[in-house]
Amino acid sequence: MQQSGMIRHTLLLLSVLSFLAAGPGAVVADELYCITCHRGVTPGYVQDWEVSRHAAMGIDCAVCHGEDHQGSDDPHMAQMPTEEVCAMCHQDQYDQFAAGKHNHGWKSLNAMAVTHVEPPELMDGSRGCGGCHNMGLKSEEELQAYKDKGYRYQVNSCDECHTRHSFSKTEAQDPRSCQMCHMGYDHPQWEMWSSAKHGTRWFAKDSGNLPENAAAPTCQHCHLPGGTHTNRTAWGFFGVRLPLPEDPQWAKDRTTILKALGVLNPETGEPTERLKVVQELDMVRLTEEDWQAERTRMLDICAGCHSRSYARTQLETGDTMIRKADELMARAIDIVADLYADGIIEKPEGYPFAYPDFFYFMRTAGHKLENFSHIDQVLFQMYMKHRMRTYQGCFHLNPDYAYWYGWAMMTKDLGEIEKSAALLRQAHAAKTAKPWYRKLFW
Repeated sequence: MQQSGMIRHTLLLLSVLSFLAAGPGAVVADELYCITCHRGVTPGYVQDWEVSRHAAMGIDCAVCHGEDHQGSDDPHMAQMPTEEVCAMCHQDQYDQFAAGKHNHGWKSLNAMAVTHVEPPELMDGSRGCGGCHNMGLKSEEELQAYKDKGYRYQVNSCDECHTRHSFSKTEAQDPRSCQMCHMGYDHPQWEMWSSAKHGTRWFAKDSGNLPENAAAPTCQHCHLPGGTHTNRTAWGFFGVRLPLPEDPQWAKDRTTILKALGVLNPETGEPTERLKVVQELDMVRLTEEDWQAERTRMLDICAGCHSRSYARTQLETGDTMIRKADELMARAIDIVADLYADGIIEKPEGYPFAYPDFFYFMRTAGHKLENFSHIDQVLFQMYMKHRMRTYQGCFHLNPDYAYWYGWAMMTKDLGEIEKSAALLRQAHAAKTAKPWYRKLFW
């Protein structure tokens, strides 16, 4: 452990021992200087700390922020605690978080080239993608880069759900705490849950219109059961998995999608180096055992309210919708891939293959959208937006998202791709056709 960590750990131990020695009825005669000063400077921080369990246990400001900051002339000396500071007391939760999908938000953000050309206020300053994707353990170099840019407050993932300085467990267990990151254009899981029966029952219960002991599953109930901080799903972020299914058509369709993700070589079908990146970011389940473990975990959760056979049927319905969505998706990819193969649309600079590449689009589209044809943009939207809504809407039991925002839009995308491809082929044929007079003599 680093020296600063040892100092904090010692301070923490002394604080807790002092509190225990004084007894629960002890009264602190002299208020902490930090509190006295900050009542006027940051009153909200003080109010939150005073109602926290930290305050009740005698864990004061210095344990997390160090003792270097002593007055109004040196606020920059206050240390902003990282997740490792929280781990001094919450090691189990730290280890669980490190093993879960939330820990990969930061890595996913920085894997996108577009991240590094967007306004820093949106990324490092957390007013855009960085507001959610700053979740994740960071290296010392990454933390220093944050500080060098003047951003001091985005160094900890724990306060995304347990907001400072109350750090409330019950706040993090409220489904509304998920809303900031899991709603809107890109990630509408909040809308899927809140407007489906699970969510509407929770709101009815919260407003007193259902008995207190009525079943009303929250986001945390299904995805962070029992207070665990490890969140994973069977299908992962991209809704693909290995090994390939036994159904030959589905295996063919999924292979096409994996090629468009660049995980499989479009020419040979062999795994590429990108598979390692996808594996590192925990975006897909790569073995049957891994997938089945997550499916069994979810079945156990569902069986807390429903019969196991009913729950299995509902989850398998979602699997079936992924299969059918994959068939539409593969048809669309094949159409665009043929345009690349025939030289009708040119691959942008940096494309490894003459084939659609969703990862490349994600990495560069934000600042090089002009490099991509309209049909490429429709194809990417079909995959990242409408296919995702189709299967996530099914698993969240939300008819509106599964159909109108998902499947119906996928069929519309496919129709637009088919029409655009026909027009592109007509234009290409006209452009490359010999003039009528050349046909007479040559």
